[in-house]
Amino acid sequence: MRLLDIILFTGQTLSRHRFRSAMTLVSMAIGVAAVVTLTGLGEGARGYVLGQFSFLGTDTLIMFPGRKETTGGMPPVTGSAARNITLDDARTIQRLTRGLDQLAPLVVGSAPISYLSRSREAMTVGTTVAFFKIRAIKMRQGTPLPNIPMEQGKNVCVIGETIREELFGSSPAIGQWLRISDRRCRIIGLTEGRSDAFGMNLSDAVFIPVASAQALFNTDALFRVFFKVKDNTSLAAVEKQLLNIMQDRHQGELDVTLVRPDAMISTFNDLLLMLTFAIVGIASISLLVAGILIMNITLISVNQRTSEIGLLKAIGAPAAQIRMLFLTEALLLALIGAITGIIIGETLLFAGTKFFPDIPFHTPFWAILSALGVAFLTSTLFAYLPANRAAKLEPVIALTVK
Repeated sequence: MRLLDIILFTGQTLSRHRFRSAMTLVSMAIGVAAVVTLTGLGEGARGYVLGQFSFLGTDTLIMFPGRKETTGGMPPVTGSAARNITLDDARTIQRLTRGLDQLAPLVVGSAPISYLSRSREAMTVGTTVAFFKIRAIKMRQGTPLPNIPMEQGKNVCVIGETIREELFGSSPAIGQWLRISDRRCRIIGLTEGRSDAFGMNLSDAVFIPVASAQALFNTDALFRVFFKVKDNTSLAAVEKQLLNIMQDRHQGELDVTLVRPDAMISTFNDLLLMLTFAIVGIASISLLVAGILIMNITLISVNQRTSEIGLLKAIGAPAAQIRMLFLTEALLLALIGAITGIIIGETLLFAGTKFFPDIPFHTPFWAILSALGVAFLTSTLFAYLPANRAAKLEPVIALTVK
């Protein structure tokens, strides 16, 4: 019997038992769809998180107050330490560190903002013009913060698109006076907002000079300090200088943490990749369930078709061919079910991109191949036992069974 004859024979058998075939297809499709969808979700989350760090590049360092040993843990997120990082520290670092291109101190807090009768609470970021360069923040209108000394305040601010829409509507915002708590500042710029991995939604933030922010929040502490090193400069060498300077200024105690975004990207990538694999492993259990269902259905098929098997063997069909008939039936069900599952999974991911356009949901090619491979493997393994049982039936015994 040719392969084409086997496939046609199998197709006829499946069409005669539509409900049984449909149940097998549904179980296999659900299993494959689960693998494809969950892998796509995991890859989308990984791509989104890594994308939020990618803009920083590999020539950036971030200083946090408080010490966290580099043992794979995350740096302190509260910004609290026995000694604060101050503007004096930042100025000293800027003066003494070789190979440093840009330095941007950061003060972050929440403050009420208002324009005319409209008001709301907003994240207020005190920094310098260097922060816009380091973070590659683009301006939709106007200019970024002025290039003034860090210790000098000025009644100017830059706002994000969300704040412009909520406070100004369709009216122009550039040149208007915005009230922040009990202070006023003139709006000189409007950013092209984006959210990022550091918890900042730049479209929902107000930027003011760092000295103005310290006066507003009554603090001399810096929340973070961003550094950008010059081209062709060793990041490790700059990092060593920064730590030495801070240790000298803090009476010999090293109580700050320096983070390299590329190291954070690598750590997050590994963690999210392992999480994706774990999710795929859990989803693959549904394929195992589908394989067990195929085995049960194949066993039922063997019992129902005993006389048919006897007839085939009586006219000379070898045991290998009988076995092939049942395995082909299982593999054909697996193929159709897997393709259906892939289509369902990709459709769900496509719908997800419509609701969450910022997250790059996609299923990598290896996941699709793996889902197909596991579907075929489980179908073959679980169908082999009943197929082998059918192949071993004696023709005389099979023909007499009713």
